[in-house]
Amino acid sequence: MIDPQRYPRLSRISTPADLRQFDESELPAIAEELRGYLIEQVALVGGHFGAGLGVIELTVALHWLFDTPTDRIVWDVGHQTYPHKILTGRRDTIHTVKQKDGVAPFPKREESEYDTFGVGHSSTSISAALGMAIALQARGDDRKVVAVIGDGAMTAGMAFEALNHGGGMEPEPNLLVILNDNQMSISENVGALTKMLGRLSGSRALNAIREGGKKLLGDKNGAPAKFVKRWEEHWKGMFVPSTLFEEMGFHYTGPIDGHDMDALVSTMKTLKGLKGPQLLHIITTKGKGYELAEGDQIGYHAVSPFDPAKGMVAKAGAKKPTYTDIFGDWLCDMAAADPRLMGITPAMREGSGLVRFSREYPQRYFDVAIAEQHAVTLAAGMACEGAKPVCAIYSTFLQRGYDQLVHDVAIQNLDVLFAIDRGGVVGPDGATHAGNLDLSFLRCVPNMVVMAPADEDECRKMLSTGHRYEGPAAVRYPRGTGPGAAIEPTLDTLPIGRGEVRRRGSRIALLAFGAIVPAAQAVGDELGLTVANMRFVKPLDRELIIELARTHEGFVTLEDNVVAGGAGSGVAELLAAEGITLPVLHLGLPDEFQHHASREQLLAEAGLDVAGIRAVVLQRWPGLFGPARAAV
Repeated sequence: MIDPQRYPRLSRISTPADLRQFDESELPAIAEELRGYLIEQVALVGGHFGAGLGVIELTVALHWLFDTPTDRIVWDVGHQTYPHKILTGRRDTIHTVKQKDGVAPFPKREESEYDTFGVGHSSTSISAALGMAIALQARGDDRKVVAVIGDGAMTAGMAFEALNHGGGMEPEPNLLVILNDNQMSISENVGALTKMLGRLSGSRALNAIREGGKKLLGDKNGAPAKFVKRWEEHWKGMFVPSTLFEEMGFHYTGPIDGHDMDALVSTMKTLKGLKGPQLLHIITTKGKGYELAEGDQIGYHAVSPFDPAKGMVAKAGAKKPTYTDIFGDWLCDMAAADPRLMGITPAMREGSGLVRFSREYPQRYFDVAIAEQHAVTLAAGMACEGAKPVCAIYSTFLQRGYDQLVHDVAIQNLDVLFAIDRGGVVGPDGATHAGNLDLSFLRCVPNMVVMAPADEDECRKMLSTGHRYEGPAAVRYPRGTGPGAAIEPTLDTLPIGRGEVRRRGSRIALLAFGAIVPAAQAVGDELGLTVANMRFVKPLDRELIIELARTHEGFVTLEDNVVAGGAGSGVAELLAAEGITLPVLHLGLPDEFQHHASREQLLAEAGLDVAGIRAVVLQRWPGLFGPARAAV
């Protein structure tokens, strides 16, 4: 429970209605209490950190000015919404964030009526808020709609599609877009928009002239004011390119200091009463109020539990390499061997393991900002001219570039390697970040080679295999560490479409794909079953499957992907095509969006840990129970 001595105001705020009982003069003090409480709580359990600290004042101002949840606030991405959750009924449970049955890390409609739109991927807020504004306007409802989008999220095409639509509508929708400009997403923002916003943020002279002119000229309908209004766009062009938003139909206001409560409240009071599409540009600092986070905005984007007095301290001892580390090292090694290699990421340099590559090969490194569709087609264009592009992307974000993968890469059979991180169960970030669907949506695409490594060394070999394959290929690997296999530093490849038998047993064959292989092997050892590491989801090892089908009573397919359309489905299709009738048990992830919990907890719930696999196999074939059989 919150300490009322340390947080005398925040302890009295359970909902925004409570916040609105305070006088405006107390809002800065409430913001400081909220900042302190956020630091204290996230330090206890970990979670997204820097982004929330940057929007403390904005969050307080929004919920004080607007009648939430009647008025709608739509947050982009969700990294920045911990303060929002604290003010909207989840103050005393925020310490459970990301934990099983705890507070969700992102806005979630079923969790709270204040979470008006569920998010996790970026750049959706303007589209969603515009949809709400249109629907409300159609039924004559005058409640307010606000979209809060970061400058990083504004780099995605979807944000501009929404601006283009909303600014060109008749009648005009009543919508306020707040552009939170801190020059950061997870890492530094890149691209022309970032440079433009940098010029905007330095344009306080323009705003001073505008405000001073209003006072001097008086009545806005008078002749002097009308004359000056005609020249306003010319003034803007002299100082800043804010005409981008104006020409798209949004009235632009700003930039203003997003940590100045008086300026925020005063400006938003004015905008709240205006009709039509409005865009407010605020300047904030990611990590504001916690010096260490301000100084290391990338490192403090998301944190593990730490002591606020000391900050994050690196753990001593040798660090076991993650699959992301293995990819990053392979990328640099292959770049040294092949000058045609190009590395592409849609704003996930740190998360995807490209930091070292970006430093060692800056001319061959391309961060395209939050633009997954562009990343995939950029790779296709590179491949057309003989380059060997590697597109490093999270499984959940590849979904956003699926059309481009099919039409721009696969149909043209272009030489693009997809390094797909966070495949399968991801865990604490919940359904929006889960990679549960990729094997299903990849294996149905013609020309694709799809691989899933069982361990660290196999991951490196598969990356080399995909790179040297002349056509589209994907290597899909999980978050975190593997079983601890020794990694050979070579750039050796694997024969395409060939699996391996890791254990020869009897009666039942476990056909395992990717990260589930170690658990399958443990069950096989215990029950005396055959265990095959299939390696390739597409093409499947036809010869191995037929050989095992002829010598076994049944198959169990195992994958950390949804069962529907996954690797196991491919095995069943192959058996049917060959006219082989054999009992097949498909184990995989459930046909539902899993909630947030640890990766281990979610695998156990799906029955994909050792205990779960053993139990379901023995239930299907009860005669297997008994002492372990020796391997043949």
